[in-house]
Amino acid sequence: MPLATDIENEISSLFDDWNTALQTGDSRAVGALYAEDATLIPTLSNEIRQTPAAIESYFTKFMMLLPKASIIHQTIRRFAAIAINSGIYSFETNVDGAVHVLVARFTFVYRKDGDTWKIIEHHSSAMPEA
Repeated sequence: MPLATDIENEISSLFDDWNTALQTGDSRAVGALYAEDATLIPTLSNEIRQTPAAIESYFTKFMMLLPKASIIHQTIRRFAAIAINSGIYSFETNVDGAVHVLVARFTFVYRKDGDTWKIIEHHSSAMPEA
């Protein structure tokens, strides 16, 4: 049986994979981390994305901001083939040469399919208070 820290490290590394995929600038690389039946409730859009094409479309636009994410706080829980990572992260973005930081809440829900974890739910929203 894996130790709690091993599980936490495994689930935490899934965020690192997602953040690395953002750095590629390839929305297909990010989209590949999501299950076919995933739901994305994104930070910078009012539209809920529930198809691979819609998820990729969101990231095509989002990656124009050259985002780089960092976790500020996270809580990881695992229930058999489901894992949840929720907390607060920040995005450093670049708009016309000016660097901006956006702090947001996040929840990633992963489902293990064989040896691979896929994102099945991803919710991200800007912090409501300054």
